[in-house]
Amino acid sequence: MRSNANKTKLESFLEALGNKARGSGRIYLTGGASALLIGWRQSTIDVDIKADPEPAGLFEALAELKDKLDLNIELASPDMFIPELPGWRDRSQFIARFGSIDFYHFDFYSQVLAKLERGHDRDIFDVSEIKRLELVSCEILMDLFREIQPLIKRFPSIEGGVFEQRVLEYCSEL
Repeated sequence: MRSNANKTKLESFLEALGNKARGSGRIYLTGGASALLIGWRQSTIDVDIKADPEPAGLFEALAELKDKLDLNIELASPDMFIPELPGWRDRSQFIARFGSIDFYHFDFYSQVLAKLERGHDRDIFDVSEIKRLELVSCEILMDLFREIQPLIKRFPSIEGGVFEQRVLEYCSEL
């Protein structure tokens, strides 16, 4: 079991990954990694990433860096748990460029909806911080939820009514 990541360890990882990868691409950070960089959490169990497009040499670099930096790295993003939100790439916020890799926060609307769907205590804390920091607009969040609502049936583990109720409650508190 590797140790938790803090902001310093995460920043070292981003720089090292950018320097080790052999090609250009984009890496989207989500969950705890976004929370660390923005500052509403001090640590996270793992660093969740999505590569799109995938830089050449990514997996070799990840294999080396997870051990070297004592870091848990997961290939995970909101679109693995809920339907992909239209326009998520355009809404993803740029973080930095290291080597030939651009790093972004995965779209916060996608992050909020995925966390609301899951509903764990840490997820609820995260979405309350995203709300406090005004990283999402309720009007846009509801519009995006309505766009993906017909696609929820493709995710059998999602209870559509429960998911909708959580989104409505979240927005009613904004």
